[in-house]
Amino acid sequence: MQVIAEYGNILLIMACCFGFFMAWGVGANDVANAMGTSVGAKALTVKQAILIAMIFEFAGAYLAGGEVTSTIRKGILDPMILENSPELLVYGMMAALLAAGTWLMIATAFGWPVSTTHSIVGALVGFAAVGISVDAVNWPKLGQIVASWVVSPVLAGTLSFGLFMSVQKLILDTKDPFLNAKKYIPFYMFAVGFMLSMVTLIKGLKHVGINPDFGFESTFANALPVAIAIGLVVALIGKAMIHKIKDDPIAANLNRFGNVERIFAVLMIFTACAMAFAHGSNDVANAVGPIAAVVGIISSGGAVAAESAMPPWILLLGGGGIVLGLATYGFKVMATIGRKITELTPSRGFAAELGAATTVVLASATGLPISTTHTLVGAVLGVGLARGIGALNLRVIGTIFMSWIITLPAGAGLAILFFFFFKGMFS
Repeated sequence: MQVIAEYGNILLIMACCFGFFMAWGVGANDVANAMGTSVGAKALTVKQAILIAMIFEFAGAYLAGGEVTSTIRKGILDPMILENSPELLVYGMMAALLAAGTWLMIATAFGWPVSTTHSIVGALVGFAAVGISVDAVNWPKLGQIVASWVVSPVLAGTLSFGLFMSVQKLILDTKDPFLNAKKYIPFYMFAVGFMLSMVTLIKGLKHVGINPDFGFESTFANALPVAIAIGLVVALIGKAMIHKIKDDPIAANLNRFGNVERIFAVLMIFTACAMAFAHGSNDVANAVGPIAAVVGIISSGGAVAAESAMPPWILLLGGGGIVLGLATYGFKVMATIGRKITELTPSRGFAAELGAATTVVLASATGLPISTTHTLVGAVLGVGLARGIGALNLRVIGTIFMSWIITLPAGAGLAILFFFFFKGMFS
């Protein structure tokens, strides 16, 4: 308690700096979840992708990032264990933010798409297990997160594989791909509108109290009719837009599917905006949750709470960090997701994004802990496999998988070092 009273303001400033650094890492690395496929498919240029993502990631983070956040991300440890020594929790949160931010910076420099959630989880486990007690960690919960390494990419890959095979069968491998594209793409647009509405309602807008209530107990059931309505509106608007796209003989001569890909490119801009909003609303908690915990402890004079109120300025800090990271370093991981795993076209990129969005919705409905990064990489792999194993860059895939395995121990190791450094400095 004495440490909190004596160094409270210094600890708060440091926590904000480390939180901004962590948010920078989220923007630099995780933005590929929303934008990498669109850039790789050439539906958007890097500059356009950064501009769209800056607007929608920030809007998602600030408008729907959460009024209340759990003190400990994903229920990995019980904060009440530290009730009598709140300064240790403050050191731990600072160490976790600095460790996760450092690892994200290293991974981004190499172009590795790693999970920001797993980075912060590894950091929390490291400081808690070594700095406090092995019993402080919720090991079964950690086991679920490790299992998601396999579940996320396999489920997303399977869905994306099926989606792209349906695009091939219904549109690409027919006598008149352009005519069939006009016929079937409105159904895909409905699926996009429906799935991304579900992602936003379940993962995003519930934080600010915009949660449709039709008398059902679950958020999923309440969101369903709204998402269906939005899906129908998107399909009708899409049908009207597609009707205006005329067959371009020049595009058809350059590529038999040139006109079809023009339609999918329009669709991908919509998916990129919606996924950026949902991603910003969900993943900003990785950076701002620990800051909220520190603010709560210091402002209350040392009281530890299971949940912390989220002042708007913290969301502003997190959103600003995400935008800066994306603008300065986001291109590195974008290139890996969009170009280095497999060659993407708008139709393939669309299948990958819709497969990833569907996986996020299913995970939200069943409570399965997943990583958006792992999900999107799995979806891109699934689309690549639809063209055969030769379409995949196995060396890049091997490097990505290795970086996933390293993420938890890397976060943990760095957090242990930083935790004892802060403990020695202030205690």
